[in-house]
Amino acid sequence: MEKSPDAFRTISEVADEIDVPQHVLRFWESRFQQIRPMKRGGGRRYYRPDDVDLLRGVRHLLYGEGYTIRGVQRILGEEGTAFVQNVWRAGAESAPAQLEEDKGSDQIASATTAPLSEPNLFALSPSRLEPAAPYADGRREPTLDVRTEPRPSPAPQAHRPVAIDERRKLQSALDELAACRSIIEAALRRD
Repeated sequence: MEKSPDAFRTISEVADEIDVPQHVLRFWESRFQQIRPMKRGGGRRYYRPDDVDLLRGVRHLLYGEGYTIRGVQRILGEEGTAFVQNVWRAGAESAPAQLEEDKGSDQIASATTAPLSEPNLFALSPSRLEPAAPYADGRREPTLDVRTEPRPSPAPQAHRPVAIDERRKLQSALDELAACRSIIEAALRRD
């Protein structure tokens, strides 16, 4: 049975409808104060039709237009919620030109454009994981080997420009990782 266009939607319905994972919607709530779904007992979220339109606009600006989170926050502040609720619609007024600060100025977006230095790549290398003290059942927990000298790097490869669809996929993955990080940090604060 199809819901009325004016019916409230659960987070799973909204996530399916706008093709964004649920944890990304929760993350966006933490970054955009204008996204305020109604919450019932147990923290269950219910999105009004205007909330869904706002989320569609945020998604369009982030993934379709290539804005950073800070850029979308600026647009919400300058143009207002109604503008973002409609920006995704066909024939709507287009988004304002991106400012320099809208291009890679927040941590999530800059991670896609900032080159990783050799020491950062070296620190993340799985080959640096060394066995640690055994668990009671005999398994070993991996730990990071903290040697400071980098291993020889492979021959440099030519950098190719990242296609728009690849950038969107990378941005989506980074948004998901950032959302996971905030969930983990919140869980750690509770402990």
